[in-house]
Amino acid sequence: MVTGGYSGLGIETVAALAGAGAQVIVPARRPGVAREALASRGLSEVELDELDLSDLASVRAFAERFLATGRSLDILINNAAIMACPEARVGNGWESQFATNHLGHYVLTNLLLPALVMDGGARVVALSSTGHKLSGIRFDDPQFTTRYDKWLAYGQAKSANSLFAVQLDRLGAPHGVRAFAAHPGGIMTELQRHLPREEMIAAGWMTADGTVSDRFKSPAQGAATSTWAATSLMLHGRGGVYCEDCDIAEPTVPDSPEARVCGVNAHAIDPEVAARLWVYSAELTGIDAFAGASATD
Repeated sequence: MVTGGYSGLGIETVAALAGAGAQVIVPARRPGVAREALASRGLSEVELDELDLSDLASVRAFAERFLATGRSLDILINNAAIMACPEARVGNGWESQFATNHLGHYVLTNLLLPALVMDGGARVVALSSTGHKLSGIRFDDPQFTTRYDKWLAYGQAKSANSLFAVQLDRLGAPHGVRAFAAHPGGIMTELQRHLPREEMIAAGWMTADGTVSDRFKSPAQGAATSTWAATSLMLHGRGGVYCEDCDIAEPTVPDSPEARVCGVNAHAIDPEVAARLWVYSAELTGIDAFAGASATD
């Protein structure tokens, strides 16, 4: 299962998995658009269903439909995301990037746990990014009730994705569910749809004539790390780690020239922060598949 698996990184991930013989399910906010996009890539056999990660009623309905089929789920790649968007509120006044990128996937994964454990275990991959370096979890004001900043909100959401993998792995490992965070690299996809061209030029992502920086990866190259995390035998018996460039990332070297673009910052893999975020997410959503277990088990 690949959320957002009909554009950008997602469709490349779906193509790789389907090409290897996997039966792939794509939950999509826009099923019609998804169907056309997948068909254009020769992926008409991919199963589609409707899911809006910003609407927990939609997440619950999707999970109920899937569980009703009685099937197991071997791989769940939480790929869908929004980035640096204008301030918006969803659910109970939740900041939209945190709610969509983190809470929606948190609820989806928890609700799908019966399918994930059915055949003895599964892998869950949470798409993070170097955006995590912009902000840890702002427990004093995680919903940005004052002074919204689109990049800090994105950074918090990407830290949340990584921390989710840390705690899910801690709780899920006894049941055979292992979790990984994956940074795909810089890629030009629909994720940038909220960014003005001038902002991307100023950031050095592209030149004035639209030429993309050569440090960016293609969508297929970007999809490699999440696909690797979902399938590689090299990760057997491992979990709760942050991956980049088809490997487990090294800790960020503070103040190094590469500190902003590679490595994982300590705050994004801190087990105590991960446990705290899990509890907070459960309080917000009322959902915790591991409610009988200690947050630090």
